[in-house]
Parts: sequence; C-alpha cells; structure tokens
Amino acid sequence: MAKTAFVFPGQASQYVGMGLDVYNKSKIVSNIYDYAEKLFDFSLKNISFYGPITELTKTNITQPAIFTNSIAIFEELKDRGFKPDVVAGHSLGEYSALVASEVLTFEEGIELVKVRSEQMQYAAENSEGSMAAIVGMDYDRISKVLAEKISGTGICTIANHNSPTQIVISGQIHAVQSAMLELKNAGAKRAIELTVGGAFHSPLMEKAREKLKKTLDNLNFKKALYPIYSNVTGMATSDPEIIRKNLYLQLTSPVLWVDTIMNMIKEDDVNKFVEIGPGKVLCGLIRRIEKSVEIQGVSDYEDLENYS
Repeated sequence: MAKTAFVFPGQASQYVGMGLDVYNKSKIVSNIYDYAEKLFDFSLKNISFYGPITELTKTNITQPAIFTNSIAIFEELKDRGFKPDVVAGHSLGEYSALVASEVLTFEEGIELVKVRSEQMQYAAENSEGSMAAIVGMDYDRISKVLAEKISGTGICTIANHNSPTQIVISGQIHAVQSAMLELKNAGAKRAIELTVGGAFHSPLMEKAREKLKKTLDNLNFKKALYPIYSNVTGMATSDPEIIRKNLYLQLTSPVLWVDTIMNMIKEDDVNKFVEIGPGKVLCGLIRRIEKSVEIQGVSDYEDLENYS
C-alpha cells in the first residue's frame, strides 16, 4: 500500500514574510508563534514576518524561526485530519520531524532547537568555516577527490548529499576553496561557495556538541508515532535512544538526503512526499532524486486550503 511522507526543511529555506498569512488566519498557528515569541531575546515573529533578511539568516534566529513555522503548519494540517505514515527532515528539519512524530512536544523541541542554534552560531563564530555546493559530480567521485587532494591540508568533508548531482562540502575556508578548484579540475560542472554562517555538518561543529548533548540527555524521548528516517543513516527508526544518539551525531555528520528519500520509497512504499514549512527547497531536491513520486509543498495558507 502506497504511503505518504511528511518532510521538513532546514536552514536556507527561510524567507521574509514566512508564516504571516497563516498566523493571521489560524488560531492554532498564532498560539504556537505566541508561545515561541516569549523564549528569545529577539522578536521571532517580527523578524519572520517583516525581516530584515540579514537578521532572519543568522543561525540562532533562522533555526527557531523555521522550526516554529514548520510545526505551526503541521499542527494546522493535523487539525484538518491529515497525517503521515513516515517522517524525515533535512538537518534542522529532523527536529520538526521529531515533534510531528511526538517523540518530543513542541515546547521541548523548541528548547532543544534554541540550544542547537545558539551553539552552532557560537561554533561558527569561533572557526573559519565555509561550505560549497558541487554540481554535476557524484558522491563517490567527490569523496575520492577530497581524500586524494585535500586530506592532510585542512578540514573539508561532504556535508549534504542533496541529490544525485548536488552535493555540499563543508570545512575550513582554505580547504573548501582548494577543494572547489580540485573538483572543477576533476570534472564538476559547477562549484559555488555558499553564503552561510559556518561549516555545518563538519568537524568544525564539534564545539556545539557538548551543550547539545546535555540538553538531549535531559529530555524524555518517547517512541516515535511515525517512523523517522535519520539524516545520519538514511534509515528509519522509532527507537527513542537511537533517535537521541543520531541527533548528537548529526551535527558533525553528512545529511544523507538521497539515501533517506530512496529508502522511504523502497522500504516503506512511499509515493507521496509533502514538504511542510517555508519554501519548496525539498520539493526540488526530491524531484531530482525520483521523478515518479507525487510531491506537494505546504508553506502558506493557500497551500493549506489546497492540500488534499
């Protein structure tokens, strides 16, 4: 029997105005935003709704903003009677998937995201890190070039396997820039340095892991209502202790998004993917991974009204 997966976006999906229309039209959404607003020393609502984008793009702001938006829209969908069979999220989105699957409450989830975003911001500010998107070269070839040409000269690893032909590398600025040249020479179509706050999903995020682990250890993780496909393994689990461990590993491990999507299709017979949260980034990635599946995005009130 074909199944539906709810997937949740991560950092870089944010845009000014996200959530404003659903906030104005849904009591469920406004209650979630109003709760989140009280937890931070900045106005999550004002920056999400009105910007500026320079503030919304900061790691310690964009992560809770995207998370709040994703869960608010999910809760509105749930209230309308819609639910998934399995869930996953891209990087930060995995935290949204946790709450959707009732491993944690929204209140627990946003406290965890607050710690994660602040610690990642701190780690980024205290390391010279960068990321780059590599287009037109597969995972194994990139791994080989990094091992042969960059290993020993600096930290540079694969951070995201987003689609068969789009992979993101992450690490020290000089190593990433050197890798971009080596990968272009080896046949990559494009190598684009990204405007990001730091070297996410690389060993440079090690500084963020200690406080995150303390917070993870203090939370009561429950068995997942819907199986969660992990970024770290690309495989499904409902086990709370495995989920907890994978979240800790996720900070410095690559996001295996291609494996996640393909395993959802092969292992769980998923034929419909619904991206819940700001933007349609994951819709585009999934379309490049497997063209035969149904893909739908729910990021505003019009999308909610048209969802079926």
